[in-house]
Amino acid sequence: MRRYWKYVKPYLSAFIIGPIFMIVEVIGEVIMPLLLSNIIDKGVIGGRGISYIVTMGIIMIVTALFMMTGGVGGAYFAIKASTGFANDLRKDLFRQIQKFSFNNIDQYNTGSLITRLTNDITQIQNMIQMMLRLALRAPGMLIGALIMAFAMNARLALVILCIIPLLSLAVYFIIKVAFPLFITMQKKLDALNSTTQENLTNIRVVKSFVREQYEEEKFKKANIDLKESTMKAMKIVIFTIPAMSLAMNITILAVVWFGGKQIIAGSMTSGVLTAFVNYVIQILISLVMVSFIILNSSRTLASVRRINEVLDTDIDLTDENAVYKDKTVEYGKIEFREVYFKYYKNNEKWVLENINLVINPGETVGIIGSTGSGKSSLVQLIPRLYDVDFGEVLVDDVNVKDYSLKNLRNGVGIVLQKNVLFSGTIMENLKWGDENAGDDEVYKFAESAQAHGFITSFEKGYDTELGQGGVNVSGGQKQRLCIARALLKKPKILILDDSTSAVDTATEAKIRESFRNELKGTTKIIIAQRISSVIDADKIIVLDDGKIVGIGNHEELMKNCETYSEIYYSQMDKKVTA
Repeated sequence: MRRYWKYVKPYLSAFIIGPIFMIVEVIGEVIMPLLLSNIIDKGVIGGRGISYIVTMGIIMIVTALFMMTGGVGGAYFAIKASTGFANDLRKDLFRQIQKFSFNNIDQYNTGSLITRLTNDITQIQNMIQMMLRLALRAPGMLIGALIMAFAMNARLALVILCIIPLLSLAVYFIIKVAFPLFITMQKKLDALNSTTQENLTNIRVVKSFVREQYEEEKFKKANIDLKESTMKAMKIVIFTIPAMSLAMNITILAVVWFGGKQIIAGSMTSGVLTAFVNYVIQILISLVMVSFIILNSSRTLASVRRINEVLDTDIDLTDENAVYKDKTVEYGKIEFREVYFKYYKNNEKWVLENINLVINPGETVGIIGSTGSGKSSLVQLIPRLYDVDFGEVLVDDVNVKDYSLKNLRNGVGIVLQKNVLFSGTIMENLKWGDENAGDDEVYKFAESAQAHGFITSFEKGYDTELGQGGVNVSGGQKQRLCIARALLKKPKILILDDSTSAVDTATEAKIRESFRNELKGTTKIIIAQRISSVIDADKIIVLDDGKIVGIGNHEELMKNCETYSEIYYSQMDKKVTA
């Protein structure tokens, strides 16, 4: 609970004032039956006349107005406190996710994180709102009504005490059974969100492969699983409400039966019985409220546990121990010293093994190798998207772990294998590289990436709206926009991870030419499948099965590296055949 105090503190006044207003409503609830009893016994039966009845009626109206004020005020402050709490918690949860390394993100699927940010926090918000409105109102009404009932007729009030143990057993049953069912329900909601998110993101692929029916079946299964798990959990609610109502009605019948006998015997008045029945109803309603609080608590505890899992996740990439937190990347020199790395630490096989490599400032370096040889893994260690298991990665002769993550990544521009654009205009997407860049600067780097031409061919040019993920531009256009965005960052190290694969060879040659002319001081690392993409590089690194099997320029590798020459001849033979 100490963790959540920080979310209560800014809204502490609302957390206090809300329940106070609810107490005002409770006082009115307890007084009302007594006033009604006086009207019946003293005003009607006692013969005090119309003036007494009118006076009592006015007091009841005033009491009702106070109750309304208390109810409205309590609801307002409960909503204010709960929404504020949820807003701040959601913000911190999102911030925590933003700090996640790639390894941390791999522990959760996207749908699960979305559910935790939305549904789980909403569940907590609703629970806080319910607690602020009912946590004092329910026990307050229960205690007040019990006191008034015993004050009016202690013998008849004993009937009420008989039902309380039975309702307590029902509440225990709710706690025992509901909690695991609600956890399962949230997991099924995770699965449904993941299925939906994946389908909507890749809707064009689904349509191109005519897999709509398959996706519908997959969604149907996830949807049915959620329905069934929800039904299992909600059966408790379905059972609880009628059981509570039955107990309430039996108690009221018992009170009327025994109370009626006392009226016949002359030991109780009609007004007292009327008030007593009202108090019985209040007591039983308050018990139902308590059961609802506990029922929703079970579901909320499941949501709290899921949120705590994210908040308690140890972020394995931080700059807390950085030695040079103010240092920036100045030259772009890169060195790997006996680097070993694997994604899953319990795997025996290394993804990268015994990597020793020096890349000098301003060099253009190509990396080539078969699929799965470790090319992308190698470059992702430079901006610390992952950390090495053994060895060191140095930038400008400083271990990357000794930089702050912000300064290190500001010095590295990377265009990943999977190109991602965001909803918004082309200009807004490009300015991710430098939000303060002027239009002329954006145009310059767009030209360097061979993107300016096709951008200006659009009716709205740089103000063209991109769909989510850039779905309304081609693969080659998307790659060029991502390159322009990285160039605008003006990094000391530029990494292109197979980022021209969808670009024709002529356009790719122009991009490489602009790199040579305009990025002379920038260290450029180009991962490619095509040897033509790296053939002019100052240095080419050949990877095979996570090991470096060759380093040199094209001529040196053709003589000394069998793996490189095999790749070269296989690609040249394909060209000749074509």
